[in-house]
Amino acid sequence: MLVAGISVHLIYAAGAFFTGGILKGATGAGAPIIAIPILTFLFDVPTAVASFTLPNLLSNLWQGWHFRKSQTTGSFAWIYGFAGLLGVVIGTVGLAHLPQALLSLMLSGVVVAYLIFRRLNQTWALSLKAARRFGPFAGLVGGLLQGAAGVSAPVSVTFLNAMKLPRATFIAVISIFFVSMSIAQVPMLIGFGILTGPLLGLSLIGTALVFAGMPIGAWLAKRLNASRFDLLIQGVLGLMALGLIVKSLGPMSDFW
Repeated sequence: MLVAGISVHLIYAAGAFFTGGILKGATGAGAPIIAIPILTFLFDVPTAVASFTLPNLLSNLWQGWHFRKSQTTGSFAWIYGFAGLLGVVIGTVGLAHLPQALLSLMLSGVVVAYLIFRRLNQTWALSLKAARRFGPFAGLVGGLLQGAAGVSAPVSVTFLNAMKLPRATFIAVISIFFVSMSIAQVPMLIGFGILTGPLLGLSLIGTALVFAGMPIGAWLAKRLNASRFDLLIQGVLGLMALGLIVKSLGPMSDFW
């Protein structure tokens, strides 16, 4: 029974990586926002964050190189990425020391905030001049969320969406941001003993699954109504956030 239970968890985990790859292929970002909650529901926040580090690093390295000529924001992308790197250092320390139930609640809160913002601020726009001013702060907060909960999208992706960048430019900039964070996050997770050998193996398998899902996402993006696809993803995220809240209620009673 134990072996069967582990096998089922691994199947669900594979589905999380693959689904995250589909979303990344369709939108250029967002794989962690769907994969991390599922992996957290199956395991815990540190396991979810650690297992997604290599998919996050390698997929964004590939996308960043592929769309490198579309990086037309100048120094903004690099400053944004460096701020994210600083933030992820602080956030990873929190991941290593905060209670698991609190981390689960933080993650569910991040997802809920992301969904609310997406529904209420669909037309919000930000000029490049304003983005240069507020970019370091947004990058720092996004890095904090990435380090502590494995998901920076509520800040990082939403901020870039508000700039109304072309799809190729958006992917080029967000790839720099994610790669910058991964450069600091991976060695820190290894140093804290969170990214272990078995999780490294799972992360490598997950990388292959993310890459397998990305072409499907790109294909779907060309053939499905974008708004309906977005609503479907938001519905899944809402269910995952609810599940994480329920999962953390018991442990949180002990924490308080």
